[in-house]
Amino acid sequence: MLDIGFFSDKKHPLHRVAVAEDFLLWLAKTDFSAIGEDKTAEAQIDGDMVSLSLVSLHQSVRQAFIQFFNEAIVTETRQVLHQLESAMPPERVYRLKKLIELLDCLKNDEYQYLRRL
Repeated sequence: MLDIGFFSDKKHPLHRVAVAEDFLLWLAKTDFSAIGEDKTAEAQIDGDMVSLSLVSLHQSVRQAFIQFFNEAIVTETRQVLHQLESAMPPERVYRLKKLIELLDCLKNDEYQYLRRL
């Protein structure tokens, strides 16, 4: 198992997200690697200060990562839904499809208004 680490300047402990090697290879082939800029920074790991290549999660970079993962989750959900349509209860499939459709519309800058009934 490999991991993706999240570091804090405010004494929060390191948070590691364990990922399989094939997942990390998949991420490397996506836009994930192009978000932000790696810079050398000091970080604390298990009480020791070490110099690592890190991406600063300032607002625009954080938003870019959130958008990337949001889109990846929606894409994967669509594929899973398609495969599981016959096995899932119809109301759950419907609900997920409609949530994805609503999210897609909200992401589309062509729409400036939303009407709730």
